[in-house]
Amino acid sequence: MNEDTTHFGYREVKTSEKAGLVGDVFRQVAEQYDVMNDLMSLGTHRIMKRMAVELVRAKKGQTVLDIAGGTGDLAALLKERVGPTGQVILLDINDEMVRVGRDRLLDQGHADTQFVIADAEKLPIQSGTVDGITMAFGLRNVTDKPAALAAMTQALKPGARLVVLEFSKMTSKVAQPAYTFFQSLWPKVGKWVTGDGSPYQYLVESIDKHPNQETLANMMRNAGLTHVGFNNLLGGAAAIHFGEAPLRKAQSASGSASNPDPERR
Repeated sequence: MNEDTTHFGYREVKTSEKAGLVGDVFRQVAEQYDVMNDLMSLGTHRIMKRMAVELVRAKKGQTVLDIAGGTGDLAALLKERVGPTGQVILLDINDEMVRVGRDRLLDQGHADTQFVIADAEKLPIQSGTVDGITMAFGLRNVTDKPAALAAMTQALKPGARLVVLEFSKMTSKVAQPAYTFFQSLWPKVGKWVTGDGSPYQYLVESIDKHPNQETLANMMRNAGLTHVGFNNLLGGAAAIHFGEAPLRKAQSASGSASNPDPERR
């Protein structure tokens, strides 16, 4: 694999093609995304997302950004934290996932949520203007992870936190065979629920190709984050990584994070 190619699951593809291929996967599963998450995680993804929201340490009146926000479950939890005077920005590269998330959040009464369709590698967010960033089960789908982590670090206010929840590597060799078997069921369940198991085969493969816990922690440090750490969940099947933007002088600039140049929906 060279600079012009990357992995899409186990396939080697042109770097320029990966975002489109991932986009096709998530357009296929958008309507059943949360149902499948419940089935594949036995409901534990909801607990893990609440843990991620706790770790971002958002407060009333603050502005928080949820990247790869998809169907809006984290955005709803974040809105509870920042309250009516705070701002939640849901950002996702996939228009169909944003549509589902927008409809859900509007139904829940969160009409003041801001929706942005954009690439995590090229955030349309002013530097040093958000009080916290979350990203749940999205980083493994990003083509250039270092670029995305650098963009997120740049968007944070000094001392603000980035929290990344993602599938990771099992720490128990005893439990690994059982987990591997459980993963092998996901494409079959996906085909039963949605009629197509291929998106869930990609999911299994993308988890396998994702960096392990220590590698991701080092990537976050290289992006400029400080106080980086992680908590293993379910024996390492998932992990929550966190880090803080360095305490640099806030750059003076006009405008605010709540006014990027989004495609509002």
